[in-house]
Amino acid sequence: SLSSRHCPWKMNQLPPKSAVASPVSESTNSRGEALDNLSMDSFWLEVENIKQSAEAEQEECSLADVKTQEEGEAEADWLQDAGLAELLGEPAGDKDNLVLLSTLTRTQAAAVQRRLDTYSRSRRRRNKHPVRDVRDIFAASGSQDTAAEKEESSPDPLWHNLRTSNTQRKTQDYSCTVRNPGKEEVFNMDVAYSEQAAVLLKGSFLSEPRKLKDGNGLTRFKIPKGRLGVTRIGDLSAQDMKKIPTLALIELTALCDILGFELKRNKAAKLKTTEKRLFGVPLNTLLENDQKLLPNTKVPLLLQALLSCLEKRGLETEGILRVSGSQTRIKSLEQKLEKDFYSGLFRWDDVHQNDVSGLLKRFIRELPAPLLTAEYLPAFAAVQNIPDLKQRLQALNLLILILPESNRNTLKALLEFLSKVVAREKNNKMNLWNVSTVMAPNLFMHKGLPNKIPEGKEKQLAEGAADVVRVMIHYQDLLWTVSSFLVAQVRKLNESNSRRYQFCDKRIKNLLRKIHADKDKVEKNQGEPSKVVKVHASLLLKDSLEVHLNNATRVADVLRQFQKNLCQNGWNIVNTVNLLKCNNSTECTNLLLYEVGGNIGEHCLDPDTYLLDLYHINPHAEWIIKQNPSCPRMF
Repeated sequence: SLSSRHCPWKMNQLPPKSAVASPVSESTNSRGEALDNLSMDSFWLEVENIKQSAEAEQEECSLADVKTQEEGEAEADWLQDAGLAELLGEPAGDKDNLVLLSTLTRTQAAAVQRRLDTYSRSRRRRNKHPVRDVRDIFAASGSQDTAAEKEESSPDPLWHNLRTSNTQRKTQDYSCTVRNPGKEEVFNMDVAYSEQAAVLLKGSFLSEPRKLKDGNGLTRFKIPKGRLGVTRIGDLSAQDMKKIPTLALIELTALCDILGFELKRNKAAKLKTTEKRLFGVPLNTLLENDQKLLPNTKVPLLLQALLSCLEKRGLETEGILRVSGSQTRIKSLEQKLEKDFYSGLFRWDDVHQNDVSGLLKRFIRELPAPLLTAEYLPAFAAVQNIPDLKQRLQALNLLILILPESNRNTLKALLEFLSKVVAREKNNKMNLWNVSTVMAPNLFMHKGLPNKIPEGKEKQLAEGAADVVRVMIHYQDLLWTVSSFLVAQVRKLNESNSRRYQFCDKRIKNLLRKIHADKDKVEKNQGEPSKVVKVHASLLLKDSLEVHLNNATRVADVLRQFQKNLCQNGWNIVNTVNLLKCNNSTECTNLLLYEVGGNIGEHCLDPDTYLLDLYHINPHAEWIIKQNPSCPRMF
C-alpha cells in the first residue's frame, strides 16, 4: 500500500453499524468535510449484510493471510517486477529488459536507485555478496537525464528537496491549486506524472479543503490531444501491453516518492483450490473455461450474464444494488447456476432483480483473490490519502495499468454497468455516491486479507474507500487511457530490443550498415514537409491506397479518402460482407487505421493523429486499414 497503516479490513473486525452510521462529521483529514452530508448508511448496511451472509455460512478464508514484506525482501520483489532482476546479481528471464533503464525519466531513475540502495543495505547487514551498482548500468546506458549517474557522495538534489520539504507539508500543500467543481481542467499525459509532481513541489500552492459533491460537482478533466492523438487501453497489441505494467509500476513508485507516500505491496498468497465451477473460482481459471466455449472471451461469461440481466430488467428498479435480496434465495440460485449455467438451462427471467444484484456482489466477494488483486488492493485503498484529485487520478490510472489483463477487463465491465445504474438515477434513486457506498465494501473487503485499522479511523477509511470507487466510476474513460509518455517509453524499449537482437545476427556487418542507413533516413525525414506513403487494406482490397501526407493530414482524412475511392473508383473489393453500408456507401467510422511494425507491435490510431508526425517517429511501420472489431470508435 502507499502506507502499511491503510490496509483493507476483515469482515469480522468491522465496527457495528450503529457506531458509525451517521453522516460525516469533522475530521482531522484534510478532506474530512469533503463528503458534505453524503450519508454512509448504505455502506454500513452493506457491511452488515456481508457479515451476516458470512456468519450464516460459517465461511473460512479462501486466501491465506497476506504478510507485509520486510525491508530488502520488498525491494527485491519490486526490482523483479520492474524487470530489473539483473541488478540483484541474479540471472533474469529476459535480460533485454535492462534496456528500459535508458528510457527512464529522472524521477523514475531515482525511484529505482532508492530501492536498490535499500536492498543493498539489507544484504550487507546479512553479510551477503554485494549486488551490482545501478550506477554502472545507468552509465552504460549513456543516458544523460538520469539521477542515478550522481555520485553517492553527492546526493540527488531532487530527492534531498523532497525529504526536506516533508516538514512543511502540515501547513503547506504543494499539490493543488484551488479547483472549481464542475469546471474543465487539462489532464496532461504527455509528461510523466512524477515529473509533473516534482515541478509542483518547487512551487508554493496553498491548499483549500475541496468539497467533493456528487457526480455533477466533480471536476471535469480533458486530455489534450497532441499530434499523435490519444491511446486507449486496447489500442496496443498484447505484446506492447505486456511492457506497460512494468513501466507503470516504476512510474507509480516515483510518483509516490515525490508525494511522500511509501508504496508497499502485499505479497501474493497461494490460492486454495475449489470444486466449484463459477463462484469462488480464480478469474484466470474462469476465463480459461469460458474460452473453450467462446474463444477470445475477456470477461467471465457468468459476470456478463449477471450484468446483462440487470441491464435488461434492473436499471429502473428503485434501490437496485442497495436493497438486498433474500440470502436464502441467493444461495439457492448460486447452487442452480453451478449446476445449470453452462448447459444453458438456467432461467434468468424467473429471478428477481434484487437477487441478481446480490449474486453480482457475491461473485465479486467470492473471488479467491480480490478483483483489485491482493498485491495492490491496499494501494487502491490508500489513494484516498493523496489530497489532490488530479494526482489521485494519476495514481489510479497507473494502478489500473498494473492490474493483470483479466482483472482490468472485469473491473471495466463492472464500472461500465455501475455508470449505467447512475445514469438512471431519476428512476432507481441510486446516485453516484449511493452506488459507490454500496459497492466499496464488496471491492475492498476480503476475508483473506489482513486488518490493521488504527482505532478511530474506521469511518475515515470507509469514506475513502467509497470515494475511490466513486472516482473510478466517474472517471473510467480517463483511467482507461495509456499515457503518451508510457507509449513513448514502449517505443524506445522496442527500438533498443530490436537493435540488441540485430547485434546477435551472423550478418552483423550488414545489419550495422542498415542501422546507420536507417538512422540517416530518419534524420532526413524529420525535415520533410510532405511524404507519399502507401496504406494497405489487404483484408478489404487487393490494391493499396497511395496517400500524400502533409502537416495537416490526419487518420480521419485517410479513412475518408479510402471511403471515397471505394465509392468512386470501383476498387476490387475482397470482402464486403461485414462492411457497414449507409446510402450505398461504406461508412468510414466502421474502419480503423493501424500502425504495425517498426518501434511498435500494433497500434490502433486515434482519428485525430497527424500522420506525418507519426511517420517521423516510426518511419518503418506499415499502415493498415481494418474493420472495427466491435462498435465505431468514439473519442
